[in-house]
Amino acid sequence: MQSSAVPHLPAAGAAATSIVMDITFYGAAREVTGSCFLIRYRDRRVLFDCGMRQGTFEADKKNRRRFQFDIGQLDAVVLSHAHIDHCGLLPKLAAAGYAGPIYATPATVALTEILLRDAAHIQESDAERETRWRAREGKSAVEPMYTTQDAEKVFPLFKPVPYWKDCRILDEIEFRFHDAGHILGSAITEFEIGSGGNMRRLVMSGDIGPDGQALIRDPETLDHAHAVVMESTYGDRDHRSREETLAEFERVLHEAAETGGHVIIPAFAVGRTQSLLYRLAELDRDKRLPFREVYVDSPMALTTTGLYCRSAGLFDEETLELIEQGFELCDLDFVHFTHSVEDSKALNELRRPAIIISASGMCTGGRVLHHLRHNLWRPEAHVVFVGFQGRGTLGRQLVDGAKAVRIYGEEVSVKAAIHTINGFSAHAGRSDLIRWHDAFTKGNPQTMLVHGEEDSMEALADALEKRRHARPAMPREGETISFGKD
Repeated sequence: MQSSAVPHLPAAGAAATSIVMDITFYGAAREVTGSCFLIRYRDRRVLFDCGMRQGTFEADKKNRRRFQFDIGQLDAVVLSHAHIDHCGLLPKLAAAGYAGPIYATPATVALTEILLRDAAHIQESDAERETRWRAREGKSAVEPMYTTQDAEKVFPLFKPVPYWKDCRILDEIEFRFHDAGHILGSAITEFEIGSGGNMRRLVMSGDIGPDGQALIRDPETLDHAHAVVMESTYGDRDHRSREETLAEFERVLHEAAETGGHVIIPAFAVGRTQSLLYRLAELDRDKRLPFREVYVDSPMALTTTGLYCRSAGLFDEETLELIEQGFELCDLDFVHFTHSVEDSKALNELRRPAIIISASGMCTGGRVLHHLRHNLWRPEAHVVFVGFQGRGTLGRQLVDGAKAVRIYGEEVSVKAAIHTINGFSAHAGRSDLIRWHDAFTKGNPQTMLVHGEEDSMEALADALEKRRHARPAMPREGETISFGKD
């Protein structure tokens, strides 16, 4: 059993001011990835998200360390959505002995199974490759952080809960999911904890999507909470409008078509790839797409796109109207999904203009690394980033103007044109975040900012303080904050 970093609860009869409702922040605290928060009420403990840190060697070291809470005392896990930085350590949790329920929306359950199987395969492959390298130097083998078998232990624990259904998970703790508009199945979670005059309404934003995102509905707002834990990824800036974004995207594609090179788009397999396909289809319908060959080189993106196509009930009205007119995301005549490693390698021999969409979105692994290695040194090539690039990632190096980068131990000169189009983000921009928080008109909720770099957090905290006359907390890793008293 792992040691607990959570202070012991007071004995019965302790002073009336004893803290009985609090949150300890074990990840995404003054950083973007690794969402993991422990909610405590009396002797009950609910873990909200169990995400993997991404992007740096230091992040990997933190992922591998022991959990900083007592797994044996966990009563339940609630999962906001399927992105790896929110669900990626669930197999490690299960391998360490957790066998309780994991609550998530049905779409999140389906997507998480896809992502965790892939993540486990990557863990095993990376460990095998590193072991081979270490063997040449006479060093000992390394073990994967978790295995496919560990991932499979997670899936029987899932308890699907649809949006807007009240779900009581423990005595005096219930929740309901609201649509977060981030990716398919993503949820804002509204907890009601305690009873009578001691009841506190805690809202966990998860990741909030922008208004007008392709395919899925806009994020919902809530009007009442005693406490709010809120993401702040883009708390210091807004995205370009949809119209400006699509105009820039079209301009870049026409520029690339004229040079005759490949367009490499690193994109998350879940959410971003499907949004891009929708926007490419939009250009194609208007006869403004200069490419007739678009390749999606990601087995996970293929599986995920199929799930999206089977989940039309979660789409927004605009997409539903297009479906009635015959639109089918999985049957676009100019889009080709690669299936095998050989298909992927063949793309690097392609000598005609093409768009290649491949994971991972921050270039931290996956097939996109091979495409970058084959194209970054080509002046006619274009690399288009359509999402946030975390500090320390290869994607961030390229966005910041690196003249050369290392890929699989090889130094690659950067001659390709590098573009950043941030209007495709699945995260709400600064103005949308402020509007979302403004919707809490019944009272002035205690607010805690997470899931952002410090500059973004500080900027959003400044804006909310001016509006609410109370400064949000910006918890550090391991910090505990009370949101209710006995």
